[in-house]
Amino acid sequence: MRPRVLVAGIGNIFLSDDGFGVEVIRELDRAGLPPWVQIADYDIATVHLAYDLMGGYDTTILLDATPHGVTPGTLSLTSAADTHDLHGDAVIRLLRLLGGDAGRVLVLTCEPARVDGGIGLSAAVRAAVPAAARVVTELAWGASPELPVKEKTEV
Repeated sequence: MRPRVLVAGIGNIFLSDDGFGVEVIRELDRAGLPPWVQIADYDIATVHLAYDLMGGYDTTILLDATPHGVTPGTLSLTSAADTHDLHGDAVIRLLRLLGGDAGRVLVLTCEPARVDGGIGLSAAVRAAVPAAARVVTELAWGASPELPVKEKTEV
């Protein structure tokens, strides 16, 4: 069975909370997702993500740490059409230039506390990782997840 859903963790583990997407992928690796879901850690290799998306997916879920000026650890779920200043935004533009289609693109972001040099997530972002994995799992199974935070964006 060809995977219908791609969950892509993006970010730089050497910039503290920017490693959020990578950590959520690690959590999802143990979650027992359905066989139609492919998870992948793209870290900073977003060009590889664009090429992988050329294979076609019904849904693509991008995971990234993105500052929105809210409380660190806050999760936000948006469609790719609403993203700005996100690593994944450039991926989607490149994919369209290449003539590919990522299907429905959702972006689950976490507000970082810090993105300075250093390995390891801040306490606030580390605490958001299990909730983010739960949201992705619900999305993969076709459910409409309820974000466990005050800040929500409808998809």
